Amino acid sequence: MNETNIKDESLRLSDLSPAELAAALEIKPFQARQLFRWLHQKQVLDFAEMTDLSKAMREKLQARCAASCLTLLHMDQSPRTGTKKALLRLPDGESVESVLIRDRDRVTLCVSSQVGCALKCDFCATGMAGFTRNLTPGEIVEQALYLLRDEELGGRTPNIVYMGMGEPFRNYDAVMKSIHLLMEKEGLGIGARKITVSTAGEAPSIERFAQEDWQVRLSVSLHAANDTLRSKLVPLNRRYSLERLRQAILEYQTRTDRQITFEWTLLAGVNDRLEDVADLVRYMAGIRATVNLIPWNPVAGLPYSPSSREQCEIFRDALLMHGVTTTLRREKGQDIDAACGQLRRTRGMAV
Repeated sequence: MNETNIKDESLRLSDLSPAELAAALEIKPFQARQLFRWLHQKQVLDFAEMTDLSKAMREKLQARCAASCLTLLHMDQSPRTGTKKALLRLPDGESVESVLIRDRDRVTLCVSSQVGCALKCDFCATGMAGFTRNLTPGEIVEQALYLLRDEELGGRTPNIVYMGMGEPFRNYDAVMKSIHLLMEKEGLGIGARKITVSTAGEAPSIERFAQEDWQVRLSVSLHAANDTLRSKLVPLNRRYSLERLRQAILEYQTRTDRQITFEWTLLAGVNDRLEDVADLVRYMAGIRATVNLIPWNPVAGLPYSPSSREQCEIFRDALLMHGVTTTLRREKGQDIDAACGQLRRTRGMAV
């Protein structure tokens, strides 16, 4: 892909649906669909390679705007797990991260929704850098396009999780539009059930999300099920307590009749004890949810250690014994600093 500078900052093609492309560029609808397919379905971000567009149109596009608003700064791939992590530069010089995770024939893309994060979760590298700004829909979508370049999926579509840098519900409108773009049949055509939005507990936005007319999945980054510990690990809990969060989740399930996922990052001696299992089981009473246990990727400067594999399995097995559907994620990217914010701290912020 040729790297080009934005020529018209008000015109970012990846922000636009086929209909919006036709209106913004004053081209015919079929030409807009062709352009959208090149950008999204084929991940071709160089106008010169869009061979079924006329030469005159390609030249016009080249003169007016850039095909991509992001630039790849760095890509790491784990030789052990195949996990890929991209560091991408935005037009204003800021940077964001996104990750591709492999699990046999399943591919999951983890995308960011903000530059940095204002929530300052106590174990998260992203929060250490503070919050800069929200991403546009196209800046979110292009993370997926870069990760998918050169990937052979055999006709399958990837899973998308909004679990990278930032709190998605604090950039609600842009995240919702990016989901529509990812679902667009002329593009990646990703089904709603293969897309998950993860929140740290923005209760009013969970209730708003319940009103969306689709089957996009919801996960909640819980990490603790008593207010004292959760307020330390996830300061947002001081605004929306576990009880307020519970009310929002129950309203969501009443409206949608959909199960959610609780994300639980395991920290040695902090939230990986049997008493933490008991808290979680009590909290989940009446909530239809699965639990996804995540081994913590160590972050320099933070006072935590990852739980041992043995302790992770003890925690999982205790939940299973209580009838809680539980998965334990295998460590997928510790060797390439795959925790949110790590790569940006070591490389991107110095660019």
